[in-house]
Amino acid sequence: MRRERSIQELYRDDPERADALAWGRRGALKGGALAAMGAALGAAIPFAGSMPRGLLPAALAQGGAQGPQYIELPGKARLILQGERPLNAETPETLLDDEVTPAEKMFVRNNGSVPDPVPEPRAWKIRIDGEVNAPLEITLGDLESRFEVVTRRLQMECGGNGRAFFVPQTRGNQWGNGAISCAEWTGVRLRDLLQAAGLKPGAKFTGHHGADRHLSGDGPAISRGMRIEKAMEEDTLVAFRMNGAPIPQIHGAPVRLIVPGWPGSLSQKWFTRLEVLDKPHTGRGMGGTSYRIPVVPIVPGSRNDGADFADMESMPVRSVLTNLAHGTRLPAGTRALDLRGHAWAGDKEISAVHVSVDYGATWQAMEVKAPANRHAWQRWTGRVSLPSDGYFEVWYRATDSDGRMQPHVAGNWNPQGYGANPVSRVAILVG
Repeated sequence: MRRERSIQELYRDDPERADALAWGRRGALKGGALAAMGAALGAAIPFAGSMPRGLLPAALAQGGAQGPQYIELPGKARLILQGERPLNAETPETLLDDEVTPAEKMFVRNNGSVPDPVPEPRAWKIRIDGEVNAPLEITLGDLESRFEVVTRRLQMECGGNGRAFFVPQTRGNQWGNGAISCAEWTGVRLRDLLQAAGLKPGAKFTGHHGADRHLSGDGPAISRGMRIEKAMEEDTLVAFRMNGAPIPQIHGAPVRLIVPGWPGSLSQKWFTRLEVLDKPHTGRGMGGTSYRIPVVPIVPGSRNDGADFADMESMPVRSVLTNLAHGTRLPAGTRALDLRGHAWAGDKEISAVHVSVDYGATWQAMEVKAPANRHAWQRWTGRVSLPSDGYFEVWYRATDSDGRMQPHVAGNWNPQGYGANPVSRVAILVG
């Protein structure tokens, strides 16, 4: 005789089915199901009456049975492994607490092989050509002496950050929120080089080139470009120092582009050449569905060649909670949580951050600091109260200066998973 699994066992082994059984067709938790869900979570659920219909608790929905895999690279903190060929690793949200991201805590994003270090970094050459009056070739040493050197705190974010939140799953590394950094970058403004080369009237776009090769050995790992207006912005840099020190090899030494607020794939590592074009660049990583999103929503899970997509430019509004990890257990009697994190929104600023501990029934405004400079992320802090011991979820969302707020569900599904930025949920147990 086959034994039926209890709902506690179902929540452990098959949480989606357990959730469907618990909520039923009317979308309301029954007394027994509520008790069973609490048993699966290991605590009572004080705000169960506010749980949205069919919501799967974050403690059961995130991470899966095995949880994330980690990797410890030389000189790096313990990061979440996203891929080995090429090497990609994500920073856990609780390691993003620094105002300025240290090199050891910066996420790793590669599209191909990492070039060998060069013996004489100051002899590294950069070329500016194409739709310019006087093509420019300059060494890194001359770059520092010839042009004004500036230092800025600048966000750099993988275009696929948040990809794991799309349903159905999309192609690519399943990043959470941690493919983001805000380091201090020192370099020269790209526009100063472009002005020295002299832009022709037809200069409308750029094409970026670096020394990294595709794993197959067939051509460059990636070669992307952008509108000339972004290239001419004050914060778009040709950078050669990170946090006051030479850029680490894995992050693009000896020189790289920094294109803040736009997909990190534009911030060419191991930078060698920029061509100025009269039409969009056609390098690897351009066109089709690569770093492009639908102009008109498409059916999730459907196939699409991206012919009617648009290039992804300014990244969407997003936030992280940096002092409280998912799955934290707190002592019995804890009745207040002091929270802090960061928020950012591509080319925009953050106007508000709100937190809820009752499944979105009510929201509390947090304090948001001004950015150190444009394109730097912003610190948010605040305190929320808890009514009792039990299972809680901290929901947090940011709103940008145009009034765009993180949605409850990742929207505008696309085959390669760009732009997913839903409200984040962290599960905690008190007592």
